Amino acid sequence: MARSSSDPIPVARSERLVLGLFTAAVFLSALLLFGVQPMFSRMVLPQLGGSPSVWSVAMVFFQSMLLAGYAYSHFLMGTQNRRLAVAVHLALLTGALITLPLSIADWGAPPESGTAFWLLGLFTVSIGLPFFALAANNPLLQTWFVRTGHREAHDPYFLYAASNIGSFLALLSYPLLLEPAFTLHTQGWLWSGGFALLVALIAACGTVMLRSGMDAVFEQVQFAGAKPAWLLIGRWVFLSTVPSGLLVAVTAHISTELTSAPLLWVMPLSLYLLTWVLVFQRRPALSHGLVLSLQPSRRDRRIALPRPPRANGAKPDRAPACILHHCHGLSWRARAHAPVPAYLSSFYVSLSFGGMLGGLFAGLLAPYIFSWIAEYPILAALAVLCRPWTPRQRNDIWFWVAALGAGALVVFAFLPVNGTGATVRQLDMAVLSLAALSVLFMRGARKSAVIVVLALIVAHTQHTDQTSIRSFFGVNVVFDTYDKRFRILQHGSTIHGAEELVDGKPVPGRPKPLTYYHDGGPITKAIEAVRARKAGPLRVAVIGLGAGALACRIVPNETWQFFEIDPTVIDIARDPKYFTFVSTCAPGLPVVLGDARLTMAAEPAGFYDVIVVDAYSSDAVPVHLATREAMAIYKSRLAPHGVVVMHISNRHLELESVATGIAAANGMQTWLWNDPKFGTNIAELTSPSHVAVAAERAEDVGTIAASERWTLTAPDPDQRVWTDDYPNIAGAFWRKLRQGRAYRQAH
Repeated sequence: MARSSSDPIPVARSERLVLGLFTAAVFLSALLLFGVQPMFSRMVLPQLGGSPSVWSVAMVFFQSMLLAGYAYSHFLMGTQNRRLAVAVHLALLTGALITLPLSIADWGAPPESGTAFWLLGLFTVSIGLPFFALAANNPLLQTWFVRTGHREAHDPYFLYAASNIGSFLALLSYPLLLEPAFTLHTQGWLWSGGFALLVALIAACGTVMLRSGMDAVFEQVQFAGAKPAWLLIGRWVFLSTVPSGLLVAVTAHISTELTSAPLLWVMPLSLYLLTWVLVFQRRPALSHGLVLSLQPSRRDRRIALPRPPRANGAKPDRAPACILHHCHGLSWRARAHAPVPAYLSSFYVSLSFGGMLGGLFAGLLAPYIFSWIAEYPILAALAVLCRPWTPRQRNDIWFWVAALGAGALVVFAFLPVNGTGATVRQLDMAVLSLAALSVLFMRGARKSAVIVVLALIVAHTQHTDQTSIRSFFGVNVVFDTYDKRFRILQHGSTIHGAEELVDGKPVPGRPKPLTYYHDGGPITKAIEAVRARKAGPLRVAVIGLGAGALACRIVPNETWQFFEIDPTVIDIARDPKYFTFVSTCAPGLPVVLGDARLTMAAEPAGFYDVIVVDAYSSDAVPVHLATREAMAIYKSRLAPHGVVVMHISNRHLELESVATGIAAANGMQTWLWNDPKFGTNIAELTSPSHVAVAAERAEDVGTIAASERWTLTAPDPDQRVWTDDYPNIAGAFWRKLRQGRAYRQAH
């Protein structure tokens, strides 16, 4: 029997097709939008020495372009001519398609100052147009979907969840699947192919919307609600600013301590997006009340914040686990106040504007405003204020107890103790006590924030002999130990040099290198072995200046050249009020400013007898300095019988096999130092080191080849060599974990 024209089955099938088409377009658009972020940042990273700030500035660019895309879609949706709106957007997409495949524009070399703004310009001219076009798709497609008259048109926010799922999958698949499997060149072509497919899908969505003829229904649906007030818009902006800023601050901290790489960039961002996926469903998987109960609070009334990173050189705390709960709760509150479809674009513009403000503060403004990592504790305190305020409780007495206790602790922390002022232990106790008082007694968000602010005062306004200098490449802290025996240069949680003091002043005469550069250490042994083997004076290149301790390993008539990317490090090493290694041992020491991959490539071929690679940002490894291509540059700059000395000490990554692999890939052998010591000698401030020496022949390394302290090591045939297109950070991390487990079992 023939089906009648009124049979609902074809209509249902048609609605499913429309729903599938729009969902696929939104999903693919988000996949491309978030897939290009780690991909292109990875392309740019080597030009700026692998600095963690590259991703922070990239986030500022992406969030700013997202806002621009949302503003453009808001304007486009205001036009009455639907055909013109579709034609304009398709023209924009086509223009962006013509600029592909992805590549880094010729933007000149990074400047000595204003690096962040230079980087923003590079992103803009390289991928600004395609990213802008992608950023506009989500709100446009949702509005077009409403105009199709689909039965789900009254609540298009599930498409936002589809968008976030695409974003989430893009972020996870890039470091785990795409980056290990394909070169950057291939990744760029795959992304460009996906962009072409997206243009076709959006053209189909526009055609469906134009043929629906549902303007009257759209007008009825979209205006079935009140226009959002400015106070509500301000709430949207604030609730998106705080988690966005926290995201940038926490990611920068993780990248500084481990390494700046897509895997570590996308993990916090994926968790952040997951919170939006969870709440922008028709039925959120986790209720707001449940999430609040998971925070370190009780009955949705108390909040405790972790200690902020300290500026006195002590190791900072890890990022708190409650950030996910904070972001979920904030996004839930934003979702609860989402507008009717007529004001959909206003909602997204507000959220993106807040996201941009958070990124601007944490990624661009804070490094210029503060000399320490102040943005994270400030944003954490603001997160307290974002929690729902409860009716007044009978806890005023406890508030005043906590406030008076905080004041007493502040006074106590500043009292001189034997003339030395506050100690690290006293400051720690003050901060911990304030946090405990907040946990136990504070029930109002505003009151908790007061306690947090007092804790920050205790932690960061102390009478200690220290200097914090912040640049695009991080925070360098110079401070004296509390017994006034040593002066230390620290970046993040890692010491990058130390000098012995007497009565708080440098020891007269030639300073003695300490930490990794001490007498009898592997770096010193390697240089001495080549010096003994060669008849004439050495020509040495050192990548990474630090406090300048290796300057005191120079002997007369030798030629040494240092390479350093951070100008603040150069200023610290040369200034005798901080360290005297350079001013005493090599006053005219030449230092080449810039990324070592680029500056070393400009050096004459076959010139150096020794190249020392000792470039770290905190404990993070600049990956582009530890690849097969990087070793090829080092080797080409070596004189006959020259050697490469790589300092590979690292708490988080196993780099011995990495160094061995990249050396073997360039026809070189590797000797690894066997250090029986464990831990730092506090009395002498010497540190054990992991060092690899690479050379073509055994006779090139002199006494190292016959020494029991050095082991000739073959590369692992089952381990893929690190290249510019393939740095396996995850593999190095897991190998380090296995090493630690094996050591604990053996001891």
